[in-house]
Amino acid sequence: MTYPEAPPQTITYDTHPDQYKHWRLTFDGPVATLSLDINEDGGIKPGYKLKLNSYDLGVDIEFHDALQRIRFEHPEVRSVVMTSGKERIFCSGANIFMLGLSTHAWKVNFCKFTNETRNGIEDSSRHSGLKFIAACNGTTAGGGYEMALACDEIILIDDRSSAVSLPEVPLLGVLPGTGGLTRVTDKRRVRRDHADIFCTLTEGIRAQRAKEWRLIDDYAKPQQFAEKVQQRAEQLAELSDRPKDAQGIALTPVKRTIDDVGYHYETVDVVIDRTARKATINVSAPIAKVADSVDAIVADGAAWWPLKMARELDDAILMLRTNDLEIGTWILKTTGDAQFVLDADASMVKHQQHWFVREVIGMLRRTLARLDVTSRTLIALVEQGTCFAGTLAELLLAADRSYMLSLPDTPEQEAKVALSEMNFGSYPMINGRYRIAARFYDEEGPIAAARNAIGKTLGAAEASELGLVTGTPDDLDWEDEIRIVLEERASLSPDALTAMEANLRFGPGETMETRVFGRLSAWQNWIFIRPNAVGETGALKIFGSGNKAKFNWERV
Repeated sequence: MTYPEAPPQTITYDTHPDQYKHWRLTFDGPVATLSLDINEDGGIKPGYKLKLNSYDLGVDIEFHDALQRIRFEHPEVRSVVMTSGKERIFCSGANIFMLGLSTHAWKVNFCKFTNETRNGIEDSSRHSGLKFIAACNGTTAGGGYEMALACDEIILIDDRSSAVSLPEVPLLGVLPGTGGLTRVTDKRRVRRDHADIFCTLTEGIRAQRAKEWRLIDDYAKPQQFAEKVQQRAEQLAELSDRPKDAQGIALTPVKRTIDDVGYHYETVDVVIDRTARKATINVSAPIAKVADSVDAIVADGAAWWPLKMARELDDAILMLRTNDLEIGTWILKTTGDAQFVLDADASMVKHQQHWFVREVIGMLRRTLARLDVTSRTLIALVEQGTCFAGTLAELLLAADRSYMLSLPDTPEQEAKVALSEMNFGSYPMINGRYRIAARFYDEEGPIAAARNAIGKTLGAAEASELGLVTGTPDDLDWEDEIRIVLEERASLSPDALTAMEANLRFGPGETMETRVFGRLSAWQNWIFIRPNAVGETGALKIFGSGNKAKFNWERV
């Protein structure tokens, strides 16, 4: 496969099984097996070895790609076994030496992408008929256990030495950064006192007690381990509604061009203004009516606009988050014919039970959720020529603020906003609410009014009345008002904005996912810069040196 070249030092997220350094992906009827077999010298950056099946961002990029291949290219797969290609070690988690060498921003972005990938496992379990088993055939520590926690079931080998553990607090002075604490309590319902012991034991807990404490689902002696895993994978596969004989859709490489101005795709264009620290992300509607019959949709495959746009937008989000840390404001725009977007939405609604359309909706759901947890200010601008319609209206609803150009003298020339059935439940945020429901805090009146507007084209006054936009400056004030908004935002502390935006985006009510990202944004963000973790004598810095960490004993 050929992928677009990137400038040196630019991190990209495209790969292919032919290029994997760390994973082996095999298929046996309805069961896929993902084996982690780390190439110690294959780190994404120089300066460390990936010992003990430990991982870095490069490993997670391959992992994310493999999951996408399973979803789209292998519809016959109904259950996935995640295991290790090495003896006596499943995974020891994130590579400690990589973390010790990394900048703070790299560590947090790494944790965020890893969390999103693991959330994606659970998303596919809920929505796509895929079930996941962690076949822990050896020691399972830290992020390795967190990877297992994302699966539906965990089976541990009972070989008198293998254990599960979350040793980050006692060994490194940090927290399990990819959902460990949260999944132990929220998902596996481990009793608080047991969890307290577990999270402070460096050696972890072995099979029998791990099952008693709900840390795993089952265990087996080495002689029976493979048979038990295979049997359970087949049982879970029988419960799935994934098709047994459908032809998969090849995920051809995303076409991307990188230049000094930004990132350019066929349906997404990113223009970066480094002086103003802002990026404009313009998403284009289809240029013609999209395929509508199942046969035509499948024939289009990766070129079908909803999937093509989702993949390109997903790539653009990841590229910006990783490579452009000081670009703090993202301006969301759209262009094209709104009717073509609404037609695409109608096709997705009509065929939503078809496996491929269901996976496309899932891809859109996960991509839009990436926006919600991105630590950037999101501002949507509805100007002439834009088409915030249906699925693309989700960009408007995801924004922290949105402004729509009002033309009092010629309202017929205003851009229009349009809603579709897809705006009412197809794309829930990580708080479990779809964006219109979250916007109005589940209040029935405003939600019903918005639903009654399905099929209508809404000008500035109507969109404002329904509460779909923040403000509607007229053409005389538009440029000045938008300039002031952007300049004011750029003058504020990015740390404070990140915390504020995260609080406001998810509102009341908690889910496991909001707790995972809340802890990442607040606790881990704080702990990762404290001297007890990353100071010269901090636990993370001196790990492996034989020296003991020196802590400031104040509780803050």
